[in-house]
Amino acid sequence: MRVVHDFNDGWLFEGTETVRLPHSAVELPLSYFDETSYQRRFSYEKRFDASPDWQGQEMTLHFEGVMADARVWLNGEEVMRHADGYTPFEVRLTGMLRDTGNLLRVEIDGSENPEIPPFGGQIDYLTYAGIYREVWLRQTAPVSIGLHRITTPHVLSAEKSVTVSASLDNPQGLAAAGTLTARLLDPEGREIARTAVGVTADCVDLTIAGLKDIRLWDLDSPALHTMVLDLETAGGRDRVETRFGFRHAEFTADGFLLNGRPLKIRGLNRHQSFPYVGYALGRAAQERDADILRHQLRLNLVRTSHYPQSRWFLDRCDEIGLLVFEEIPGWQHIGGAEWKAESVENVRRMIRRDWNHPSIILWGVRINESPDDHDFYVETNRVARELDPTRQTAGVRCVTDSEMLEDVYTMNDFVLGEFEIPGNNRPRTALRPQRECTGLDRPVPYLVTEFNGHMFPTKIHDQEQRQAEHVIRHLEVLNAAYGDPQICGAIGWCAFDYNTHSDFGSGNRICHHGVMDMFREPKFAAHVYASQGDPDGGIVLEPVTFWARGERSIQGVLPLIVLTNCDSVEIRYGAHAPVRIAPDRGRFPHLPHAPVIAEARHFGDAGLGVWGARWEDATIAGYISGVEVATRHFVANPVPTALEVVPDADDTSPGDAVRIMIRALDQAGNRLPHLFDPVSIEVSGAGHRIGPALVPLHGGATGVWVRAHEPGMMKAVVSHGRLGNVTRVITVN
Repeated sequence: MRVVHDFNDGWLFEGTETVRLPHSAVELPLSYFDETSYQRRFSYEKRFDASPDWQGQEMTLHFEGVMADARVWLNGEEVMRHADGYTPFEVRLTGMLRDTGNLLRVEIDGSENPEIPPFGGQIDYLTYAGIYREVWLRQTAPVSIGLHRITTPHVLSAEKSVTVSASLDNPQGLAAAGTLTARLLDPEGREIARTAVGVTADCVDLTIAGLKDIRLWDLDSPALHTMVLDLETAGGRDRVETRFGFRHAEFTADGFLLNGRPLKIRGLNRHQSFPYVGYALGRAAQERDADILRHQLRLNLVRTSHYPQSRWFLDRCDEIGLLVFEEIPGWQHIGGAEWKAESVENVRRMIRRDWNHPSIILWGVRINESPDDHDFYVETNRVARELDPTRQTAGVRCVTDSEMLEDVYTMNDFVLGEFEIPGNNRPRTALRPQRECTGLDRPVPYLVTEFNGHMFPTKIHDQEQRQAEHVIRHLEVLNAAYGDPQICGAIGWCAFDYNTHSDFGSGNRICHHGVMDMFREPKFAAHVYASQGDPDGGIVLEPVTFWARGERSIQGVLPLIVLTNCDSVEIRYGAHAPVRIAPDRGRFPHLPHAPVIAEARHFGDAGLGVWGARWEDATIAGYISGVEVATRHFVANPVPTALEVVPDADDTSPGDAVRIMIRALDQAGNRLPHLFDPVSIEVSGAGHRIGPALVPLHGGATGVWVRAHEPGMMKAVVSHGRLGNVTRVITVN
């Protein structure tokens, strides 16, 4: 029976340092670094003995992801080269292993090789270098279950069916006669159907039909079924368990349908990078990002810009009901014939790896923001449709009148920033009508895949008025998307700030384009998205203010935007009479939950913070159906009062990492936005700190990831000069 061995411990990096995977070849500073430091060759080695249990078995080494150009040697013989940094590859070890003293060597080239996508031009993100995802050693019978695709046709019918198309791995060419049994388990793990077919070749198809009372995979009820495949041949037995979902997703000219129900897509783009270690964080961090997007930001879709991302991330999207638009690696540049051939292979690798994820509803088969290339994109679409006819294709562009070869016209629409360009006479407009972008004489399935971003970069510690404008821009685009039935939805640029090349960003190697910073601390604009969620999933009440009279130009806090999903908001200022204000439906008529915008006219003669008078404390309360459901308090004289230290989890596994957020708070529990004091972070016990020990707060907050070594306890002590020490203990199981 199949056994998968953890192969991540005991790697010797550059001949000097023993590391556990995932691993980044170079640990970068947070900002102002030389990105060429990782653009060179590195080596990893691992020595191991063969187990007697491996005799007569197929032994395969599975690499989840290596950046970028990887060569693998076993006992001095080169056995594999893989030039794609974003998809897995496998190395067959059968017949090559010694009983003792095997030496595995992996050499990687982190340089930006122009023959390998996404390289060849300038790209607005970093690719880092290293064996940045996990490695597994798979032990199977000589004939085993290989790639298998699970499809669920006619899911909207009363009776449903599921089809499995499986290939067998049979590298020795043995007789494949035997039986393949398929057992369908419901989300609770109970068997609800089974079938068996005879195996006579290396490809097997089977169907389970007549299924009733099947729960569909949906946003709020992501029901995951499991297909258990058991193979029995003369060469032994094998078992694979694969999760999948019964769901139907369709982009139409009249909008997007999920399981036959109209759904307006509200999403953000995600880079898979983190401070200091780049891509090299494992399961816990990947899952946490998905949770942030779905539960904290209340999104219904994420785009994996601009490459396939971790399977842990995608697995978590399956589990929590977060839709995914996944695309191949690339950014604007198209290379020559070999480059294009490799890109077509990227389409194949991406789809074959991920075709069983119910969260994935769209394949991106065009290089992000690239020019038209008819023959190239005819081929990428052909390959995608051949491999997976159940999903539509898309290709993200940023120019109008681009040839539509895909099923969905996907467009990066930055028109909202164009009114500011000198000499441009365009009025302030949130989104273009789709036909202005497509140039077609008919409506087609249409999705906005980026907006804002570089048109209005905003730091978490920027001045309040800039952050308020940042908020308004996100609100305006979402309002426009909700108000246009021919737009399936809008995906903002982007979720998190990210490191980039010196050609982009703010000169410090950071693009401050996110609605959260690199540590996943929310800027005000993050609450634009969260506030569109139903109150049953959590009340949102976020005033867009630091509550300081002199922070804004001239003075005061008006107009004061309150991002909320409440029916109304009450502002209580000092001893003045409370003022109740309704959401601004006049300006934002289409949003599920329009913001409240408090202006001078709401306060009459009482005013709000009249110049020269004492600045007062305030309370802002949210009401639903006349009942107060949430409050926020603001003090007129904030001072550092508490050091908040919050881990994402109280426990973790060896090799994995937990984020700890650190915030300096005032008397009311609000983050101090202009506090940049340093904090020291010391980690002892069964783990270590990622990044430096002494870091500044950025707008009153920072974060750190602590990585576990072995079972035991990790102790993190965070110290601030004025607020003292806080200790957190994380158990490593």
